[in-house]
Amino acid sequence: MKNYVYLLTFFMGLSFAHGQNNFEYWQQHVDYTMDVTIDVKTFQYEGTQKLIYSNNSPDDLEVVYYHLFYNAFQPGSEMDVRSRTIADADPRVSDRISKLSNEDVGFLNVVSLTQNGEPLNYSVAGTVLEVQLNTAIKSGESAIFEMVFKGQIPPVIRRAGKNSSEGVALSMAQWYPKMAEYDFEGWHADPYISREFHGVWGDFDVKLTLDKHYTVGGTGYLQNPSEIGHGYGKKESKNKSDVLTWHFIAPNVHDFTWAADPNFVHDTLQVPDGPLLHFLYKKSLERKYKKRWKDLQKPTSEIMQYYSNSVGKYPYKQYSVIQGGDGGMEYGMCTLITGERSFESLVGVTAHEIGHTWFQFLMASNESKHPWLDEGFAEYTCTFIENTVLGVDTKEPLKRHYDRYYYLVKSGKEQPMSTHADRFAYNASYGISTYSKGALLLAQLRYIIGDVNFEKTLKKYFNDWAFKHPTPNNFIRSAEKTTALELDWFLTDWTQTTNTIDYGIKSAVALGGQTEITLERIGLMPMPVEVQVLLKNGDVLNYYIPLQMMRGERPLQEGELVLEDWAWSYPEYSFLVNVDPSTIDTYYVRQKQCYCRYKQKQ
Repeated sequence: MKNYVYLLTFFMGLSFAHGQNNFEYWQQHVDYTMDVTIDVKTFQYEGTQKLIYSNNSPDDLEVVYYHLFYNAFQPGSEMDVRSRTIADADPRVSDRISKLSNEDVGFLNVVSLTQNGEPLNYSVAGTVLEVQLNTAIKSGESAIFEMVFKGQIPPVIRRAGKNSSEGVALSMAQWYPKMAEYDFEGWHADPYISREFHGVWGDFDVKLTLDKHYTVGGTGYLQNPSEIGHGYGKKESKNKSDVLTWHFIAPNVHDFTWAADPNFVHDTLQVPDGPLLHFLYKKSLERKYKKRWKDLQKPTSEIMQYYSNSVGKYPYKQYSVIQGGDGGMEYGMCTLITGERSFESLVGVTAHEIGHTWFQFLMASNESKHPWLDEGFAEYTCTFIENTVLGVDTKEPLKRHYDRYYYLVKSGKEQPMSTHADRFAYNASYGISTYSKGALLLAQLRYIIGDVNFEKTLKKYFNDWAFKHPTPNNFIRSAEKTTALELDWFLTDWTQTTNTIDYGIKSAVALGGQTEITLERIGLMPMPVEVQVLLKNGDVLNYYIPLQMMRGERPLQEGELVLEDWAWSYPEYSFLVNVDPSTIDTYYVRQKQCYCRYKQKQ
């Protein structure tokens, strides 16, 4: 008798496991003060920026870099050329940038820049401003940079811009000259090609002056609600001027985003023991869509409470869900999402983007180098909260992610998750690796360490790394400290290789009234293994085989028997089951987080 049962095959491949080096943690700090005037007829704006840069690194800095993101929306830019040459262009971008008129190109021009009052030499390289300092900023010291800048807002092509497909006038993300991050790995002055961002923690003081009919929402706390009205003050403003100045303060954030439209509805809802929620969406939406935005508000409160309870308490006083952008994108204290959706989609995208508040905004990992550390975590957690809020009862909540991942593997286009976000050969490979494969990383870790330990790990990760810049190694160390297990092998194989998880039952033979089961390791990736034996009388025998290099095991389940460790390099493993083969109905080699299990009856 020879039964072959193959574990659902995981062709698992990568994410970069580069961790913090063994030195005392530090991070830079910025304080922005900006005063900006926006012309809603020409969609141009001009402003001043005072930036106090604190060098908390052990290094003296002789250069600094700013991001000028809107320069990406010019014919011939890296974003334009990449979109026109990649095999599977994002349809939102495609060749649209190459066709922009002079009135529609985006730009962000620096008019002047000083360091401590002295003019600086600088040059522009696409979306990056390269600045040679007059005087090095020594370790432990600060410098004051003052800038005058001008910008022109492009149509919404990717994330930000004017006149979105749903008619939102202004989606203002990545709109100001933004200091690049410098950390233990050096400068991160990546060009803006299409992916996401990395920023320096700091405080923002921002004044926005624009047409008085526009309602504004976004990052920070409005300082002058009685002057503004628009649903923020008790009464509408009696200001006789054609413009209003909106003054926002945003403490301890790493970005500042806003959106505005003359047709916004502004609703609010208080989260119990949480922030005040703001909802801004267009009055001109069809009745069915406006109803869905109303119906979204209670689930949004539930989503905020879910994350605060399961990961860590939301630390700010407000959060805004705003119609705008080109899909869904997370920002500081807010998200921009498109509004003409089914109710299920509206809840789903909101749950995902709010999840980013924890896994990107509050734990500000480098999204260019480790996008899965944000997207995968948000996708995994939002899958469960979305099902809870919508009342969806499914035993296989992650099936969609397994299906997408298997599709990628079979396509032959998989790249390691550690690939820089801009260097994926296909947009589809980036998306599936980052979102679905990233979500499966958490599913498999939960299988490895157990439910209770997994929940503790998420909370420890947040407690240790909120308001910092964690790396993949910081996350896995949180899991190791929670469990006292060694887990670097998991992070390495899962994220830096395309090794497969593939275990099977090679044989089951009679041996003196018992059954000897021999397992085989077919793939290269290590894993602890569970075997389930179903008897014809209905009894179930559960066995757990620890992985030797894990130096321990997860908490055992009721009735589960733990066997001797399996050392990875041994291709086979045998153990005895104290029953005769004739009494056995089915064998499983299984992993509980898989959405299906293969079995072979005798």
